[in-house]
Amino acid sequence: MSTELDLLDPETLIAGVDEVGRGTLFGPVVAAVVVIPVSSTTYLQEIGVKDSKQLSAKKRLKLAQEIKIVAKGYHISYASVKEIDRLNILQASLLAMKRAVLHLSVEPAICLVDGRQKIPDLTIPQQTIIGGDRLSPIIAAASILAKVWRDELIIRLDAKYPQYDLANNKGYGTLKHRLALEKYGVSPQHRLSFRPCYLNLPKKN
Repeated sequence: MSTELDLLDPETLIAGVDEVGRGTLFGPVVAAVVVIPVSSTTYLQEIGVKDSKQLSAKKRLKLAQEIKIVAKGYHISYASVKEIDRLNILQASLLAMKRAVLHLSVEPAICLVDGRQKIPDLTIPQQTIIGGDRLSPIIAAASILAKVWRDELIIRLDAKYPQYDLANNKGYGTLKHRLALEKYGVSPQHRLSFRPCYLNLPKKN
């Protein structure tokens, strides 16, 4: 990937796009886009930017602040639980990514997108990268912004739905979360198209 970026002018603006929360049972899927000059990719590596899943919450928060300073533009967007259930999680993830890119105040020369699927109906050139959050610093930067934003949202929602242990599991299907679904049923923020949730829907007579 770095070889291809080396062919671009150092001041060319590139974007990284990633999503988080795709595999959770609760809450929206969140996407972020970060725009930087090619020349800043080295700086992202130097400050420790990498796949958000490999970082502590404290480190992610610190890096998110630094990413926002160096970025020429960034945006965070999401697709709701209802959209996930209506569209399916893949299409909802792509929708969240598209919304993030369309809200940018600057236009990059290319979007590097995590995964194998391009964002539909986007006029900006795209390159998909499987495992992009591990291989591309700019995609990793987007994953950090999305993860920090989503985790903060889920922690706030934990105060409203404390029975599901959301502050700890961030909406993922841990044993404690699944046992709570069996005991209390689903909340309005659970994804009814996901098996552990629809199995615990109220039974109709």
